[in-house]
Amino acid sequence: MHPAGSVIVFTVASGLGFGLLTWLGIGVPTLKGWHAFWYYAVAFGLAGGGLLASTFHLGNPQRFLKAFSQWRSSWLSREGCLAVASMAVMGVFAICSIFMGSIWQPLGYIGAALSVLTIFATSMIYAQLKTVPRWNHWTTPCLFLLLSLGGGALLALQTWSAGILIGLAGVVQLLAWYLGDNQFKRRGSNTGTATGLGFRGTVRSFESPHTGNNYLLKEMVHKVGRKHAQKLRVIAFALMIVSPLICLFISFSIPVVAVALVLHILGIFTQRWLFFAEAEHVVGLYYGKR
Repeated sequence: MHPAGSVIVFTVASGLGFGLLTWLGIGVPTLKGWHAFWYYAVAFGLAGGGLLASTFHLGNPQRFLKAFSQWRSSWLSREGCLAVASMAVMGVFAICSIFMGSIWQPLGYIGAALSVLTIFATSMIYAQLKTVPRWNHWTTPCLFLLLSLGGGALLALQTWSAGILIGLAGVVQLLAWYLGDNQFKRRGSNTGTATGLGFRGTVRSFESPHTGNNYLLKEMVHKVGRKHAQKLRVIAFALMIVSPLICLFISFSIPVVAVALVLHILGIFTQRWLFFAEAEHVVGLYYGKR
């Protein structure tokens, strides 16, 4: 699929923001006063900025409020409702911590739970799609959660937790790539199943459905060369997983953790670009792109 910059920024930034809000909600670290202000500013800035970036990919951004009304059937709508709820709860929790010097921990636990559910809902926007076999797998929500909480732990300076979560994310990422490469084939989708004519024998396209480019080809069909994909996988894994773990192994000092965080974020951006670029939508079968 076409890797839209706004969606990449949205998933990376909001994931880190809600990951940090999760740690702050459970009281790790415990913060009061203006020292807490900067942590919450970063968390809300990332979470809110990511959600704002997602609106740039909407066909009609002015109608974004309608997205909240379909929560019964749409993971996108659920993600929006949960994001607003978690930011509202954590906003009250933050105000109490910063201006009143009071920590209402039960409220923080609720906000943390809502933040985790928001991350999960974001991942399910993609994991629910049976039309994209690579995404329609348990590794998708697992990876989103591990990367968000691992990055959030780095932002919260929870080094031991960050190391464990990033290490687990590395294992799941390798699994996602290994299993995802054959996921389309295992589903058995081909031109025959796509057209419903497979019972007649081998089906092939006589000619392309369209003589020119269209929205489906632009958004749903994107090819990345295997050689380039492998190189980008190595770069993403080295930046996202290996480099932060090496930094944390060397030292837990703030400058080293900051370097680990920057490398980790760069790696996530690379990984997220691949996440979209390598995804194959079944609509490509109609255009002979498989």
